[in-house]
Amino acid sequence: MKFRNKILVSILGFLIIGFLIPQNLKMPVIGASKSDYNPKSFWHFPWGKSVTHKGVDIFAKKGTEIHSSTSGMVLYSGTISMGGNFVLVLGPKWRLHYYAHLDELKTSTFTLVSKNSVVGTVGSSDNAIGKAPHLHYSIVTLLPYIWKIDNDRQGWKKMFYLNPIEFFEN
Repeated sequence: MKFRNKILVSILGFLIIGFLIPQNLKMPVIGASKSDYNPKSFWHFPWGKSVTHKGVDIFAKKGTEIHSSTSGMVLYSGTISMGGNFVLVLGPKWRLHYYAHLDELKTSTFTLVSKNSVVGTVGSSDNAIGKAPHLHYSIVTLLPYIWKIDNDRQGWKKMFYLNPIEFFEN
């Protein structure tokens, strides 16, 4: 087998392994339940500068621990405009888990996390300042699900954003 073919087979194997790792998501905000988020908030329009709300806001007392909803690797832990203090975790199935508006960051970039790992605490940083403390949680797939595209506002983006609420309720 040529070197190039070995590389391609290795990459394909690596991608397949990522899909085979079980996800088993859990609620990231400690002690939160269905009563702490609006089940209709995913893909809600209108929603400020982002136009459409592409995640779920889980409300809790400021400082409540946030655990990683799945195992994975922290790709970034820091601050951005709109999301404030945030953590981005690459998890199974090549999905990015985005935790935003944190009060405190409790992990660092390139750290491996499990479902028991504390990644931060609930807050209201950046564009959530002045709002009730909450975690904005989104799941983004790196491989597009083109069958999810529709005619909704920003409906083409639905191929990348998955509804986290569906995972909490199962």
